[in-house]
Amino acid sequence: MPELPEAEVAARQIRARLIGTQVTGVLVGRSDIVREGGDTDWWYPGSVVTAVDRYGKSVAIEFEKAGDRRYLVAELGMTGLLLFPAVSIKFPQHVHYTMQFDSSSTGSLRYWNPRRFGRLSLLDRAGLDRYRARRFGCDPLHVTCEEFTRLLGQCRRRLKALLMHQQVIAGIGNIYANEALFRAGLHPDVIASQLAPSAAGRLHSEMQSILRQAIVCGGSSVKDFFAPDGSEGIYKQHHLVYGKEGIPCPRACGAVIKRVQSERSSFICTTCQKIRTRR
Repeated sequence: MPELPEAEVAARQIRARLIGTQVTGVLVGRSDIVREGGDTDWWYPGSVVTAVDRYGKSVAIEFEKAGDRRYLVAELGMTGLLLFPAVSIKFPQHVHYTMQFDSSSTGSLRYWNPRRFGRLSLLDRAGLDRYRARRFGCDPLHVTCEEFTRLLGQCRRRLKALLMHQQVIAGIGNIYANEALFRAGLHPDVIASQLAPSAAGRLHSEMQSILRQAIVCGGSSVKDFFAPDGSEGIYKQHHLVYGKEGIPCPRACGAVIKRVQSERSSFICTTCQKIRTRR
């Protein structure tokens, strides 16, 4: 499932290829893939791409035409990909939306999503502001340690569930939550508000370090993720606990990594990640 690093990689590649290009056409494979603004498709041909941003796990493309600005926001969901035309696709029937451009090197951008948990939204500026306000909490790459510590202190959720709550912290999913908690030596079931400031600061540092390293590595291509240019992320080679059930703990403590099933699987070392709060 694409998370913040994968969305950031996609946004950077699209930004590098499409800024300044003009939309020449829009092809809709499934109208229900557009959650909001489907009746504004007509506006986009003739517009120019002026910016590409990431919000949480979503990619937002800004278009300008005759002084007006509108946006396409792509939720990647569990299996959603944004792909350039040179990338071969196994099941082309799952390309549900395509934007065509006047670029000789990048003639289109396709939204491929077989399970359709993600959606597209076509928004004006006010719509984008409302969309961001209701869907996204703080960005884990940009939140300061002080802000993060204060946020944890205000929440009585379990720590892992809080990290993955997109309206509180936008962009972290199961992969990077597991990795950050292990490296910070924290159990996923610790109540966030009970963490000592030192533990919150350690988690903040590990969280940001992991996310930045994953972006440099192109993300984690665990199952279905490919960047828009078709490249696979290699950060899975750096996973210490995610998917490592039964493997000896990388800290050589003598224990093995266990998989604990709740809403989402947690991969933990019960020796290194005991439920402690005041340290």
